[in-house]
Amino acid sequence: MASVASPPRLLPLLLALSLLLGARRASGGCYSAIFSFGDSLADTGNAIRLGGLGGPTGTPPYGRTFFNRPTGRFSDGRLIVDFIAQGLGLPLLRPYLGGGSSEDFRQGVNFAVAGATALDLSFFREKGIQPTWTDKSLHVQIQLFKQLLPSIAAGRDPKDVLNSSLILMGEIGGNDYNQPFFQGIKLDEIRPFVPSVISAISSGINDLIELGAKTLLVPGNFPIGCVPVYLDIYKSYNVEEYESDTGCIKWLNELSKYHNRLLLAELDRLRKLHPNVMIIYANYYDAMISFFRAPEVFGFKAPLHACCGSDGPYSVNRNAPCGHRNAKVCSDPSSSVSWDGIHLTEAAYGTIASSLLEGPHANPPLTRACSSTRQNAVDDF
Repeated sequence: MASVASPPRLLPLLLALSLLLGARRASGGCYSAIFSFGDSLADTGNAIRLGGLGGPTGTPPYGRTFFNRPTGRFSDGRLIVDFIAQGLGLPLLRPYLGGGSSEDFRQGVNFAVAGATALDLSFFREKGIQPTWTDKSLHVQIQLFKQLLPSIAAGRDPKDVLNSSLILMGEIGGNDYNQPFFQGIKLDEIRPFVPSVISAISSGINDLIELGAKTLLVPGNFPIGCVPVYLDIYKSYNVEEYESDTGCIKWLNELSKYHNRLLLAELDRLRKLHPNVMIIYANYYDAMISFFRAPEVFGFKAPLHACCGSDGPYSVNRNAPCGHRNAKVCSDPSSSVSWDGIHLTEAAYGTIASSLLEGPHANPPLTRACSSTRQNAVDDF
């Protein structure tokens, strides 16, 4: 029988699958666990257990692609954290608020909560902004982890647990800008938040290093000017406000790049303070912006439109969001970058995860970092 070429829309998933399988073989199980912190981009089911914070993620069509049911993930399937866990030969992370025994959390646990900010809510109240989102900030998530860690260690030195674990620090920080933007706060008032956001992330990294963390993956911010909800809110007839090669909003992407520049500088400072700790920057910005510059390479069509949404501009309508009875779902989520106008599809997340496991959007790639971790363990022995 003659071979049949794979349709272009399947290429991202096939690529992700092949890279993940290769990563799993390469890892050799050198990470004993993954501990994850962050917001809805990493939340595997915490917010849904806090009531309304989970939004529509407890109902179809969320979860339709991989799990065939809603799981509380803000996507049609797996998230980056899921692909990384599978690629490194570890089970999918249980949400902390889902409960479980210390044994259930031995190989990892996820503290990420949709809507979470890097900064505590008191910061926003002091700025005259009334928080309407979760109080499970990065600091709160790390405090919960500190409380759980002794039971996970089960009589061992907790540092030994952290020494052989991978820490996923987010993504976190995006909601520190999203939430005020969605309340109508102007850019000139939000941009000064960035140094404080970076400081909060840095403080969290330091806390985890003090606990014994040796390998941390710290993502930057996505290009928010390419997010359909933002494109809808800030749509303009002025072509100068848009990037000519992507169609994304320039000034919003500039905010993301500013955040990432400050984060990179802070990570360099932390590396000098902790030379024996591997702090890996996850370049979410470049990984995602490539989808808009050359969507056909990844099998994406209409990359600035949501797959699940309505007939409004960019396929989003705030009166009929994904999960609403009047919302519609595209026939092939794997051909879309955006799932619901804010969060990404499994196809997009899988492609980004592959670029972190094998490169080029993590330096070193996680599989190489994994090998280094294993070698260090041998040297220490």
